[in-house]
Amino acid sequence: MRSIETLIPQAGRADTAGLLEVDAPTLARYVADHSHPWWRRSPCVIALTGRVPERYVPELTARIRDAHDAAEVRRDLLDLLADREELLPWLRHDDRGSDTSYGMPEAFLKARGLLGDRTAAHDLVTLAASPWQCDRAVGEAGLDGLVDRHGVDTILAAVGTDRPEDRLFRLRMRYRADEDVTDALADPDRRVAHRAQWFADDADRLRAYIGEAPTTEAKLWAAYALHGVTEDAAETRSLYDRLGRPRVEVEGLDEELRAAIVHEYAPGCEPTSDPRWRIEALCTDPPARPDVDDQLRRATAALTEAGLAPKPPVSCGEDNQQGDGTYHVIEAAGRRVLISTLGPFATDEEEGYEEDSDDYAAARQALERAGFRWIDVETGTIRVTGLCVYYFGGRGPLTVGALLFYWQD
Repeated sequence: MRSIETLIPQAGRADTAGLLEVDAPTLARYVADHSHPWWRRSPCVIALTGRVPERYVPELTARIRDAHDAAEVRRDLLDLLADREELLPWLRHDDRGSDTSYGMPEAFLKARGLLGDRTAAHDLVTLAASPWQCDRAVGEAGLDGLVDRHGVDTILAAVGTDRPEDRLFRLRMRYRADEDVTDALADPDRRVAHRAQWFADDADRLRAYIGEAPTTEAKLWAAYALHGVTEDAAETRSLYDRLGRPRVEVEGLDEELRAAIVHEYAPGCEPTSDPRWRIEALCTDPPARPDVDDQLRRATAALTEAGLAPKPPVSCGEDNQQGDGTYHVIEAAGRRVLISTLGPFATDEEEGYEEDSDDYAAARQALERAGFRWIDVETGTIRVTGLCVYYFGGRGPLTVGALLFYWQD
């Protein structure tokens, strides 16, 4: 039999099938010895699924209780030993709140749910409504454990409907029971309405609901959900026209900027976004995307002609040494000029600080002569309300400048 070290030669390279051939006591002893690297121990935990030797349970639960052990191993062990009732008093103890190792507070909640602890329901519902998919999955798994133990009606009654998070849980349970969830498209919280449009999959029911929905937003969510079911662009545009082509008006946002922004960001915007943006993206023609290489050549030539000695353009990802976004950087005469990939838009990275300098004026004038639109402070600081975009942990509306010249690691 090959050794565990041979079966897991390096992190991320575990021979899963080979580990299943290793006898369970050997795996359990290896996991219980925290001197071994966590990236070898975690695959061993998974290989123990369904065959945990009873004699080693105390040693394995001791590893869960050890706040100094690797969080990855502890989380896997909690999943492995999710039926061990003796863990519940420890999991519910107030001291668990001080154990903030990565992912552990969420793992404790999940384990409590799997063990049937109804006092965890409120916090699990909150976790299941997280915008982070990984946290949401953990919360939903814990709630499913509670439902399996106590029945859906008992948990729904305990949770209530006061919070949007509570209604998200109720919505998921209704969908899982194959109930009609179309009415949730009118929920006052957009997170709930957004989730409902994922679940609402009956085209005829959605068409009927558009005529009876209580608010314009609910009608738009229904139209958006219907498009997801049918992918019928003509029908979606017809519905949009019937509804009066509602859209979010943003003072100072002209049509050129609006078109570039809506078609870049509305299709994947955050659930809290106004549905008017999503429908507008479906029902309006996108602007022609620029030839980025040609734009960069023209920008470089214009800056060179202005005597600003530009360096070769670099993408925002290369400039930041990670990530990606919607602009390139051209260094010229000590300035950093940004060229958007969303259209003929340019700006200065330090816009607003040295607008009166000769180099600033020369760069702006040169690019405007070359056909670029300069995004000044007044335009760049317009906030595009109702369009929520993820940006370094934030999920709210951004400014025109942040959207045209966007970078995310």
